[in-house]
Amino acid sequence: MQSTKSESDITSLAPSSPSRSPKRPVYYVQSPSRDSHDGDKSSSMQATPISNSPMESPSHPSFGRHSRNSSASRFSGIFRSSSGRKGSRKRNDKGWPECDVILEEGSYHEFQDKAYTRRCQALIAVFTFVLVFSVFCLIIWGASRPYKAQVTVKSMTVHNMYVGEGSDFTGVTTRMLTVNGTLRMSIYNPATFFGIHVHSTPINLVFSDITVATGELKKYYQPRKSHRIVSVNVEGNKVPLYGAGSTLIVSQTGSVEVPLTLKFEIRSRGNVVGKLVRTKHHKEITCPLVINSSESKPIRFKKNSCTYG
Repeated sequence: MQSTKSESDITSLAPSSPSRSPKRPVYYVQSPSRDSHDGDKSSSMQATPISNSPMESPSHPSFGRHSRNSSASRFSGIFRSSSGRKGSRKRNDKGWPECDVILEEGSYHEFQDKAYTRRCQALIAVFTFVLVFSVFCLIIWGASRPYKAQVTVKSMTVHNMYVGEGSDFTGVTTRMLTVNGTLRMSIYNPATFFGIHVHSTPINLVFSDITVATGELKKYYQPRKSHRIVSVNVEGNKVPLYGAGSTLIVSQTGSVEVPLTLKFEIRSRGNVVGKLVRTKHHKEITCPLVINSSESKPIRFKKNSCTYG
């Protein structure tokens, strides 16, 4: 419904419009309102004025709207969504479409913190591994301690023994003793999961604190749960007895009995976990015996004849 304009209205509007272009009629276009998208069949119409001349816009120059429309149409073709629909992107306050900008995730200090955290985790893992491995080795070492090598002295065979007169390297006259014999021992390794390396200290035959014969068991390897009989040659040649020799009584047949003491130590070492975990044992053995120069039979040792320390 249009109202009739009065002369006062026409005269008031006349100076504001340019004199060289006459007043043109204004057209109205009806467009559906937003309520029509909500399912309402009765759509309300909205009047939108369209000016035929770009000069009628008082606030914007003629080229502003045209350039902005052309730019919008140009960018609307570029910034399309993958589904083909226009206008799916957000626009800023100037009407330009907003672009997705890939931001840097975190700062340089955050990377430093992550690297420091990884180093700490690696150190903790190494420390945990060393601790667990040490506890494991300690348990294995403790479990291997009871497995000591069991040594039993079997017999002593004297091949030759002679008591005679002589002089030492300084020329002092004294009795001399020569002994040559073989000692037999049984060694048992009770360990169920490792072998042992066995050797001995010098095996001595002692007469009144004087070592008259000696021998040594060379080092060898003995597997787990195994027995072994070893023989050691013990000998001494023309050992001066000095004052202790006066206690020896030689019979009319030339035989003599010599009280001796057999002393030595058996040592064993087991590599449980290579060279990292080792178990070591030693056993001191002392056996008293009497050797008769006229007898060549082996001297048998009973279980209680020797002391195993």
